[in-house]
Amino acid sequence: MNDAGGKNMGGIYESPEMIGVFLDEVEEQLQLLERGILLLEQEGETDRVIQDIFRVAHTLKGSSSAMGYEKMKLLTHEMENILDKIRNNLLKVTSPIINVLFQCADCLRLLKEDFIEHKNDTQIEISGIVELIKEILNSRSDNEIPEVVQDFEGTCFVLDNYEKGVLEEAVTEGHHSFVCQVKISEESFMKATRACLILNTLNEMGKVIASSPNVLELPDDSDISIVQYLMISVLDAKALELTAIAQLMDVDEVKITNYKVDISKQLKQTEKSKEDIVVTKASQTVRVDIERLEHMMNLVGEMVIEQTRIARLSKTLHDRYTSDTSVEDLIGISNHVSRVVSELQENVMKARMLPVQQLFNRFPRLVRDLSHSLDKEIELVLEGGETEMDRTIIEDIADPLIHLVRNSLDHGIESKEIRESKGKPLKGTLTIKAFHLENQVVLTIEDDGAGLDLEKIKQSAIKKQVITAEEADSLSQHEIVNLIFEVGLSTSENVSDVSGRGVGMDIVRNHIDKLNGIIDVETREGIGTKVTIKLPLTLAILTGLLVKILDETYALPMSNIIEIVRKPRTEIETVKKQSIVVIRGKVLPLIWLHDYFKLTREKKKMNVFIVVLGVSEKRFGIVVDELVGNQEIVVKPLGSYIGKVEGMSGATILGDGSVACIFDVVGMSRMISSRVAKENDEI
Repeated sequence: MNDAGGKNMGGIYESPEMIGVFLDEVEEQLQLLERGILLLEQEGETDRVIQDIFRVAHTLKGSSSAMGYEKMKLLTHEMENILDKIRNNLLKVTSPIINVLFQCADCLRLLKEDFIEHKNDTQIEISGIVELIKEILNSRSDNEIPEVVQDFEGTCFVLDNYEKGVLEEAVTEGHHSFVCQVKISEESFMKATRACLILNTLNEMGKVIASSPNVLELPDDSDISIVQYLMISVLDAKALELTAIAQLMDVDEVKITNYKVDISKQLKQTEKSKEDIVVTKASQTVRVDIERLEHMMNLVGEMVIEQTRIARLSKTLHDRYTSDTSVEDLIGISNHVSRVVSELQENVMKARMLPVQQLFNRFPRLVRDLSHSLDKEIELVLEGGETEMDRTIIEDIADPLIHLVRNSLDHGIESKEIRESKGKPLKGTLTIKAFHLENQVVLTIEDDGAGLDLEKIKQSAIKKQVITAEEADSLSQHEIVNLIFEVGLSTSENVSDVSGRGVGMDIVRNHIDKLNGIIDVETREGIGTKVTIKLPLTLAILTGLLVKILDETYALPMSNIIEIVRKPRTEIETVKKQSIVVIRGKVLPLIWLHDYFKLTREKKKMNVFIVVLGVSEKRFGIVVDELVGNQEIVVKPLGSYIGKVEGMSGATILGDGSVACIFDVVGMSRMISSRVAKENDEI
């Protein structure tokens, strides 16, 4: 059956919009599921956590059922069964159950990814995990726990929903609840029958909710001597004890203890539900396709360009016609449009922004699994999850961060035995922070592990012929640390599934380069390592520094600018045909863009402006003739006709309508590296 929105075949509504909404909801619920299972493992089986996980499973079951996705529906139904037993206190949360729930979450993610291509014809097998759940559901003894445990010689009562309801309702109405412990006489010939008769007698004085052991299931030849009855009665403990002793036969002793029933829990749950309803009503969101946001951002970019041109034209007319009131009105309109466009730009950019918490949500599960496989105790600290950044950057930075976390857990944080021998806490700490710094987002990954072994790094670099032994002796600590970003360099002696394959940090650097970011590593041997990553808020509209080389204007991304200094020409030296300059005690390579563009250097000026740029861990300077100032610039691609130009990442339109090329700082860094390599080959 076809309609305007899509087609319904085999129970699946194949509208692209519906499928997109379904996949978005599944992803959101899976994140909540993993978070809930982690809390369940850390905090134990609190009512709130169990209810949250159950709600997620129920939502996924409903969504998959509506889409006709049978395997996801079946798996979430089985999850509901096991969670229902847990929340009804018929099943105790143990490590095997936690592992099964995590396996369910992993399987659901696989089903979600496979749904994109195969719909309901998925080849993902769920029979194994379903059988595992059923085994847990059918198991008893160790998994059965009471609703309320009274410390009465280890007795516990397993109550179903009806029994719990009767008990709580009676206590609410003012009845007393007791545990009546009866010791049956050794001379009694039929103890199981006597236990049943005692049950009947106690029921005449109140109502027995449960017994331990269950007297109705005792075999006739049972040699039971002590039975405990959970009961409610209008009589108080003293009156009940006197009455019970008088009426019970073949009984040596009766002990009656008050049994506490927590009825506030139900009231708190009701209040919590009301709060949830209020929050749900207050938080209203609309899902918007990312392509629409991209188109809006392009339109806003055009408005930013035109607004800059209007402002420049207004200033020109004002200088020419100072007494014309119409020009004054134009300037007022221009200023107002400027404010509106700036606010519109800010709001559209915010619509593209996501809290870093979306990224942080991946790490608790990752750290939990790795700490188990590595047999290490690790505490994960996440700070600044509310920090926002462009969704495209969040997606691109995820893999590098995961690799850095793996490195910290595998190489950085030591085993429990080593930490104990060093006097460190047995539990290592991994801290991941995010915060805004001016127009950048800063991410830090810090561990309290062993730190980097600088000598090992040097020896590995020499062995891999990254540097020579003579060069190694002259390297500073910072330069030695930065060797870890070289291709194929690793200090790991063993290859593992976690890390240590000799690849990785160079990939991390390449990812950071593509995002116009900067990465820096600080380490102290025996104390720990801290990796700092600085990233731009967005790649669509950025703050640029306009500079001039002769009469041409160019733009540099502010996110890559470390500092700007003015130096005398006499302090610039040449080593192996490469210009260098010393800034704050560090030797930096220098690029004369005049040479790259085959332009004449201005030799009249005694001093030159040097813009110090940073790419990942690298630092270098470029010489410019004039500093124009900062400006919001809209990045435009050069287009297929011009193609890729080394050293250029795009172009922007300035206020006067002229085009300014945007320097590709990563490309410049490669220019320096290739030139140095060429000079070394010639030598």
